[in-house]
Amino acid sequence: MRFIIDNEVFLSRPLEGPLAAQVTAFAKWVREQGYAWHPRYRRVLLAACFSRWLGLKAVGVRRVSSEHQARYLRARARHVQIQSGDAAALTQFMNFLRRRGIVPREKIPARRVIPAEQVVHAFQSYLRKKRMLAEVTVVYYVTFVRKFLVDRFGHGPVRLSRLCAGDVVRFVQRQAACLHLKRAKLLTTALRSFLHYARYRGQVTCDLAAAVPTVASWSMPSIPRAIPAHDVRRLLASISRHTAIGRRDYAILLLLARLGLRAGEVVRLKLKDIDWNAGSITVQGKGDQRSVLPLPADVGSAIATYLRCGRPRCSSRHVFLRTTAPIRGLRGPASIANLVQQNLARAGIQAPTNGAHQFRHSLASEMLRHGASLAEIGGVLRHRSPETTKIYTSIDLDSLRPLALPWPRGVR
Repeated sequence: MRFIIDNEVFLSRPLEGPLAAQVTAFAKWVREQGYAWHPRYRRVLLAACFSRWLGLKAVGVRRVSSEHQARYLRARARHVQIQSGDAAALTQFMNFLRRRGIVPREKIPARRVIPAEQVVHAFQSYLRKKRMLAEVTVVYYVTFVRKFLVDRFGHGPVRLSRLCAGDVVRFVQRQAACLHLKRAKLLTTALRSFLHYARYRGQVTCDLAAAVPTVASWSMPSIPRAIPAHDVRRLLASISRHTAIGRRDYAILLLLARLGLRAGEVVRLKLKDIDWNAGSITVQGKGDQRSVLPLPADVGSAIATYLRCGRPRCSSRHVFLRTTAPIRGLRGPASIANLVQQNLARAGIQAPTNGAHQFRHSLASEMLRHGASLAEIGGVLRHRSPETTKIYTSIDLDSLRPLALPWPRGVR
């Protein structure tokens, strides 16, 4: 005899045990997450068997804990082969029960917080509540400050009054030698911010922020690496739009190439950000800055095709979703970088880099070659400073060559 769960999963035995009433709801939740049939079946089977085992052990619902989960897996291993994803699947079931309040949440013993971490927490709160910095900036600052404090004070008491300029200089010299230029500059910015904060709190009396060394930097130290326009066209033409993944990737790459969006801006796009009537799209940029951009017809058409014929059904309001379960928004900018890398490799294109920013550079380069001013380019790319846009003047040699004065007496 077979027992049907959620109209799709068939079990050979009826549901039993203290969690039997929750298995059907769990099966529905697993289906909504986008899992294929076999992973769904495996999760429901484990949940049903775990509930039956709890019943045999006379464990009540309010007593179920992670210890029972571990004991059940050990008992199961004595009779059948445990598959690689079984532990994770059972953890999903337990978390599902905790979210619904069926199984009590376990109290995790508080780990001992070292003094340096306490100082970091206070600084983190200051950055969020007083400075109103973007979360990604807070994470970067806190990471560097934590390293600095642990480097200077270890796990012992943090006495900021004992800091001196030498401590700051030596730390920066050691760290900067191992970092890329941009991260080294971020390190020094984070330290200055923390030392200003410490002085504001009265924990240091002298201006130690002035002791933070300046990372060597020259005007326009590197030329932006832009993917050539013909390679962009070749890449877009190579994408199959007959699959859900292809429709998603095509829409994302068009946003990168035609609007110059940053990877993080694509990830953060929500359904409400697209105004189909006005033909515009709202982009959440750096520092939570929101900009309304015109939505080109080809980009809008690609997004609409993905939404109608490629986007999985999901409660998430993000425009672009993962294609594998659990279905949710893309994890972060790295997801876009991976997408770019995979499509470049599939098209056989040797691009300057594997990241998404090369499309932004390409858009700026093409605008410059077609006569756009730096102010216009900066407006499209939403640069805060004209100095950021000025770097593109170093790449359009063909356009700049006619402006050069002839060499005296010419060249034979």
